[in-house]
Amino acid sequence: MTVYTESQREAIDCLDRPLQIIACAGSGKTQVIAQRIANILSLPDTDPHNIIAFTFTEKAAAELKDRVLRVVAELHGDVTGMAEMYIGTMHGYCLDLLQRLVPDTFKFSVLTEITARLLVDRNSKKSGLTTCPTSSERVPTLRRYVHSRLFLQVMSIMREDIVTGELVPEGVWDSFASYSKLLYSHAEFDFTEMINLVVQLLEADPSTEEDARVVQAHIRDEIRYLVVDEYQDVNALQERLVAGLVEFGANLCVVGDDDQTIYQWRGSQVANIITFTDRHSGVKQVTLAENFRSSRGVVELGRSVAQLIPAGERLAKAMVSADNQTWARGDLLALTFDDPIAEAAWICDRILELRGVPFRDNPGVEERGLSWSDFAVLYRSVSKDADELVAELQRRGIPYVVKGLNRLFDSLEIKAVVGAFRMMVGEISETDLRALWTNANLLASPDQWRSAVSVLEKGRDFGRGERWGVYNIQRVYLDFLEALQLREETVPGPPGRGELVFYQLGKFSQVISDFEQIYFNTAPEEKYTAFVKWLDHQAPDYYAESDADVGYATPDAVTLSTVHQAKGMQWPAVFVPCMRRNRFPSKRHGGLSVFHVIPDTAIADADRYRGTVEDETRLYYVAVTRAQKYLALTFSPGPNQLYRNRSELFDHSANQSWVSTRPSSTPLPARIEPRALQDVPQVTFSFSELRYLFECPYSFKLRFLYGFNPPLHEALGYGKGLHDALSEVHKKAVNGEIVDVSAAKELIARHLHTPFAYPELRSALEKSAVAAIERYFAVHGAEISRTVHSEKQIQVHIAPGITVDGRIDLIRRLDTDELSIVDFKSTDRAQPEDVTRDQLHVYAVGYEELTGQNADLIEVLNLDEVGKSTREEVEQSLLTEVKARIKSAGESLRSSNLNRLASWCSTCASCDLVGLCRDKQ
Repeated sequence: MTVYTESQREAIDCLDRPLQIIACAGSGKTQVIAQRIANILSLPDTDPHNIIAFTFTEKAAAELKDRVLRVVAELHGDVTGMAEMYIGTMHGYCLDLLQRLVPDTFKFSVLTEITARLLVDRNSKKSGLTTCPTSSERVPTLRRYVHSRLFLQVMSIMREDIVTGELVPEGVWDSFASYSKLLYSHAEFDFTEMINLVVQLLEADPSTEEDARVVQAHIRDEIRYLVVDEYQDVNALQERLVAGLVEFGANLCVVGDDDQTIYQWRGSQVANIITFTDRHSGVKQVTLAENFRSSRGVVELGRSVAQLIPAGERLAKAMVSADNQTWARGDLLALTFDDPIAEAAWICDRILELRGVPFRDNPGVEERGLSWSDFAVLYRSVSKDADELVAELQRRGIPYVVKGLNRLFDSLEIKAVVGAFRMMVGEISETDLRALWTNANLLASPDQWRSAVSVLEKGRDFGRGERWGVYNIQRVYLDFLEALQLREETVPGPPGRGELVFYQLGKFSQVISDFEQIYFNTAPEEKYTAFVKWLDHQAPDYYAESDADVGYATPDAVTLSTVHQAKGMQWPAVFVPCMRRNRFPSKRHGGLSVFHVIPDTAIADADRYRGTVEDETRLYYVAVTRAQKYLALTFSPGPNQLYRNRSELFDHSANQSWVSTRPSSTPLPARIEPRALQDVPQVTFSFSELRYLFECPYSFKLRFLYGFNPPLHEALGYGKGLHDALSEVHKKAVNGEIVDVSAAKELIARHLHTPFAYPELRSALEKSAVAAIERYFAVHGAEISRTVHSEKQIQVHIAPGITVDGRIDLIRRLDTDELSIVDFKSTDRAQPEDVTRDQLHVYAVGYEELTGQNADLIEVLNLDEVGKSTREEVEQSLLTEVKARIKSAGESLRSSNLNRLASWCSTCASCDLVGLCRDKQ
């Protein structure tokens, strides 16, 4: 049983009034939130579906979800309905709400920062980008590629902030209208629009707008408790969302730390958390000041940094260490070097010196020797400052990963991969390409080189057909790697290099997916040329400083990261290099800015978008408090006069008594065997992902740990369109409204979205879809009124930290009074019958967790003209077997025991990544 501090207990027990938890770094806030939620579930007439908990990232959501499940199980035992408690990001909640309650949005997909920029650049005029006026005489309108990121920032501000509309030029509003029209015509949301649409529905008159009535009724009847984590980073639009969700009396708890407000340049407002008690009546404020993560030295340094922020711009708070880590003289260093090369060399020396030093992660656990993955190097800007360290790490053979896709294109491996596509469009010769692959040390089987090149030559034979799918970039990429016989275990180099290389190659697979998401329907030769030009000129900038990451893989390697990306993380040893004036704190950047498009007078507190010294101080506070025990702050002069001097933050740190300015001469403890922390990330995945874990653990590893994506299929979206159409039919039936066959064409017009289909195929798919819905009404129309649930959310917990999320297509009661779990199948959602049987039994397990009831039957309703439908009893023996398989799969994932199948089988034959695993037979 967890023992709580007095302040933690105070927060946990406050359930009946607005609560503000000020959670200092390392203060155990996740456990406090989880315990408070468990206590809420102890209240009478309170169920999981009455609670929403917002986190800032999916990673934080997975961690909180796992913690809540464990605490609830300890306090209450089995609690039914936990799948209906929402724990996740704000935009994720809004998407879920819309795609449950607003049928017009069912077909929408979500653009990432990368795909949104690709969409705008490809549709530069239609999006409003190149017609968007500026106040700059030199740049009268924004330019394609050059200003697409700036344009998207403007489009976000127009919705996220409090903007005085009449002060915004008319031409900017015209561009805003064009961008909105483009999104909706492509059935795409960006992250802001999901929240914006829900806010509009929450603020609309429910008597005049049906969607608003439905959404507001749901919030009024369902939501009784709202928790908002990382509240300091909430922007004005998100604040409106919070207000709308508690409008009908829900209890509000906000959790955050004003000292860790690091996204004001994206529109968040530190004033939200500072003035919370002034804006809400009866608020109880609790400060969690004890740091369980870091040594006293780290905590004291962090406290001194936070106190640099003026008193009026932060909440006063004490910070104390729980002494879970000891401090010794020499643990914290502030060192200066003559040049960046010497600085990088010392960092590598220090890593090698500390590797194997005994470390205890938490009190009472066994010591282990520090390993590569226990070290992190945090930069203000990886893209600008990491060159020397990357070169030194490579020279010494120290394994490293760059978090996200930052600097991906600088790696020798990715330069070699990009070269393959450059050869396809005639930019380089085969000889040049081979030199790139030799230089990257990636030729696992040199004898296969000619075979691999022939894949590229065949791929650039653009006269072979007319269908866009023939020229699938992802397919060429996978075929090329297969022809090279490049596999994890065949990658040349020291043990473990295969994992690092596949980590990089999986990231590039995501890059291809991003591009093809927008450019799939492009004439083949133009598509490959555009891809190579994008890789050469735009992609490195697109992904620079990107927060995005790919896959769940956590190689035993040193982490290079921006401070922003490191938020919420911790390492035993942290380095913060390049502590130069004008870099950290970062100077304000010149050139074209949002204020050349939107006058700063139109935005409340506009200066925060420019960045302030206080914001940089908060970011530095985040950097130093990532360290558990060892922290090294280093300076070397930069390449020009602007960066020749030490940072004020560096000098401040060097002056603190806990920090040494010369390495200690005291010997480190005797080394022991390095052992990476076995910290399997908390993950939530769908049944389709669990299916790979069942069928072939190595296929799961390739897809979800490394991030390899299969090729896009032209008919993608057909099955989902049918599924969404029937979802609307059955959701209306639950509310007593019965739809009949006359609505078939309207349903398909609203829900079918096949963005990758060529025109003839799209037309055929539309006809097929209408026929399928008409056929469904003919066969099952009389049964629609027996709908119990449509799109019912379920969860199955397969191991600590690992959850399978799913939605049951339909739960209905037959005229025999039996309860049946139904799954719709169609051609593009087809899978082997035994896999579907497993899936439905997993759903039966999830339904039991959700309701405490057992289903009687499982059914497959095939929507194809000659498709086979099935109806079977839920077999207790198979249910028991599936539970055992779920548990075994979870244990395999937690122990990283994700092995290949012993020999070729039907699973291999249908796997689109098999070439990365073994020879085809």
